[in-house]
Amino acid sequence: MPMIRLTAPAGSLTEEGRKRIQSDLGAVLLRWEGAPDTAFFRAQAWSYLIELPKGAQITAEDDAPRFLVDVTVPQGALSERRTAGLVEEATQTVLKAAGLPQDDALRVWVLVHEQPDGTWGAGGSIIRHADLVALAQKDKGQKSDA
Repeated sequence: MPMIRLTAPAGSLTEEGRKRIQSDLGAVLLRWEGAPDTAFFRAQAWSYLIELPKGAQITAEDDAPRFLVDVTVPQGALSERRTAGLVEEATQTVLKAAGLPQDDALRVWVLVHEQPDGTWGAGGSIIRHADLVALAQKDKGQKSDA
Protein backbone atom coordinates (compact mmCIF):
# COMPACT_ATOMS: atom_id res chain seq x y z
CA MET A 1 0.00 0.00 0.00
CA PRO A 2 2.80 2.41 -0.55
CA MET A 3 1.51 5.76 -1.71
CA ILE A 4 3.45 8.88 -2.54
CA ARG A 5 1.92 12.29 -3.16
CA LEU A 6 3.74 15.40 -4.35
CA THR A 7 2.06 18.75 -3.78
CA ALA A 8 3.68 21.49 -5.84
CA PRO A 9 2.75 24.91 -7.20
CA ALA A 10 1.56 24.73 -10.81
CA GLY A 11 4.37 25.56 -13.20
CA SER A 12 7.14 24.81 -10.69
CA LEU A 13 8.28 21.61 -12.41
CA THR A 14 10.11 21.51 -15.72
CA GLU A 15 8.17 20.07 -18.66
CA GLU A 16 10.22 16.86 -18.55
CA GLY A 17 10.08 16.78 -14.75
CA ARG A 18 6.30 17.00 -14.79
CA LYS A 19 6.11 14.07 -17.21
CA ARG A 20 8.35 11.83 -15.10
CA ILE A 21 7.90 12.84 -11.48
CA GLN A 22 5.11 10.43 -10.59
CA SER A 23 6.77 7.32 -12.01
CA ASP A 24 10.16 8.42 -10.65
CA LEU A 25 8.81 8.96 -7.12
CA GLY A 26 6.92 5.65 -7.26
CA ALA A 27 10.14 3.85 -8.17
CA VAL A 28 12.01 5.61 -5.35
CA LEU A 29 9.35 4.52 -2.86
CA LEU A 30 9.39 0.88 -3.96
CA ARG A 31 13.18 0.76 -3.95
CA TRP A 32 13.47 2.02 -0.36
CA GLU A 33 10.56 -0.10 0.81
CA GLY A 34 12.43 -3.13 -0.55
CA ALA A 35 9.55 -4.36 -2.68
CA PRO A 36 10.30 -6.61 -5.64
CA ASP A 37 10.27 -4.93 -9.06
CA THR A 38 7.22 -6.76 -10.39
CA ALA A 39 4.08 -5.60 -12.15
CA PHE A 40 2.00 -6.39 -9.06
CA PHE A 41 4.05 -4.26 -6.68
CA ARG A 42 4.48 -1.42 -9.19
CA ALA A 43 0.67 -1.36 -9.61
CA GLN A 44 0.25 -1.00 -5.83
CA ALA A 45 2.62 1.99 -5.56
CA TRP A 46 0.20 4.82 -6.18
CA SER A 47 1.68 8.19 -7.05
CA TYR A 48 -0.21 11.48 -7.09
CA LEU A 49 0.75 14.92 -8.32
CA ILE A 50 -1.31 17.73 -6.81
CA GLU A 51 -0.65 21.08 -8.42
CA LEU A 52 -1.68 24.14 -6.48
CA PRO A 53 -2.99 27.19 -8.34
CA LYS A 54 -0.76 30.24 -8.59
CA GLY A 55 -0.59 32.05 -5.25
CA ALA A 56 -1.91 29.11 -3.20
CA GLN A 57 1.45 28.47 -1.53
CA ILE A 58 3.74 31.05 0.06
CA THR A 59 5.82 31.37 3.20
CA ALA A 60 6.03 34.25 5.61
CA GLU A 61 9.24 35.20 3.76
CA ASP A 62 8.59 34.74 0.02
CA ASP A 63 6.57 33.03 -2.68
CA ALA A 64 9.31 30.76 -4.09
CA PRO A 65 7.87 27.30 -4.77
CA ARG A 66 7.95 24.75 -1.98
CA PHE A 67 7.31 21.04 -2.46
CA LEU A 68 5.61 18.63 -0.07
CA VAL A 69 6.11 14.89 -0.52
CA ASP A 70 3.71 12.79 1.57
CA VAL A 71 4.58 9.11 1.78
CA THR A 72 2.26 6.50 3.30
CA VAL A 73 3.61 3.02 4.06
CA PRO A 74 2.57 0.16 6.32
CA GLN A 75 3.87 0.54 9.86
CA GLY A 76 7.20 -1.26 10.13
CA ALA A 77 7.88 -1.26 6.39
CA LEU A 78 10.77 1.20 6.67
CA SER A 79 13.74 1.04 9.00
CA GLU A 80 15.36 4.30 10.08
CA ARG A 81 18.05 3.75 7.41
CA ARG A 82 15.45 3.14 4.69
CA THR A 83 13.43 6.16 5.79
CA ALA A 84 16.53 8.36 5.58
CA GLY A 85 17.35 6.98 2.12
CA LEU A 86 13.79 7.56 0.94
CA VAL A 87 13.81 11.16 2.20
CA GLU A 88 17.17 11.86 0.54
CA GLU A 89 16.29 10.31 -2.83
CA ALA A 90 12.77 11.78 -2.95
CA THR A 91 14.26 15.22 -2.28
CA GLN A 92 16.82 14.79 -5.07
CA THR A 93 14.10 13.55 -7.44
CA VAL A 94 11.93 16.61 -6.78
CA LEU A 95 14.86 19.01 -7.13
CA LYS A 96 15.75 17.46 -10.48
CA ALA A 97 12.14 17.61 -11.70
CA ALA A 98 11.96 21.29 -10.74
CA GLY A 99 15.37 22.10 -12.23
CA LEU A 100 16.61 23.32 -8.85
CA PRO A 101 20.11 23.04 -7.35
CA GLN A 102 21.02 21.18 -4.17
CA ASP A 103 21.11 24.55 -2.38
CA ASP A 104 17.29 24.56 -2.60
CA ALA A 105 16.87 21.22 -0.81
CA LEU A 106 15.16 22.87 2.18
CA ARG A 107 12.31 23.80 -0.16
CA VAL A 108 11.41 20.10 -0.30
CA TRP A 109 9.76 18.52 2.73
CA VAL A 110 9.18 14.77 2.92
CA LEU A 111 6.67 13.49 5.48
CA VAL A 112 6.53 9.75 6.06
CA HIS A 113 3.23 8.46 7.45
CA GLU A 114 3.12 4.91 8.81
CA GLN A 115 -0.30 3.30 8.53
CA PRO A 116 -0.98 1.08 11.58
CA ASP A 117 -1.44 -2.60 10.80
CA GLY A 118 -5.07 -3.55 10.29
CA THR A 119 -6.16 -0.05 9.23
CA TRP A 120 -5.67 -0.37 5.47
CA GLY A 121 -8.14 -2.10 3.23
CA ALA A 122 -8.04 -2.92 -0.48
CA GLY A 123 -10.38 -4.96 -2.62
CA GLY A 124 -12.88 -5.06 0.23
CA SER A 125 -10.48 -6.71 2.69
CA ILE A 126 -8.00 -5.67 5.36
CA ILE A 127 -4.44 -6.00 4.08
CA ARG A 128 -1.80 -6.53 6.73
CA HIS A 129 1.91 -5.80 6.49
CA ALA A 130 2.65 -9.51 6.96
CA ASP A 131 0.53 -10.27 3.86
CA LEU A 132 2.66 -7.89 1.80
CA VAL A 133 5.91 -9.28 3.21
CA ALA A 134 4.81 -12.80 2.28
CA LEU A 135 3.97 -11.68 -1.28
CA ALA A 136 7.31 -9.89 -1.57
CA GLN A 137 9.22 -12.95 -0.34
CA LYS A 138 7.43 -15.09 -2.90
CA ASP A 139 8.22 -12.60 -5.70
CA LYS A 140 11.86 -11.97 -4.70
CA GLY A 141 12.95 -15.32 -6.09
CA GLN A 142 11.21 -14.65 -9.40
CA LYS A 143 12.81 -12.76 -12.27
CA SER A 144 11.77 -9.11 -12.56
CA ASP A 145 9.22 -8.46 -15.29
CA ALA A 146 10.34 -4.83 -15.64
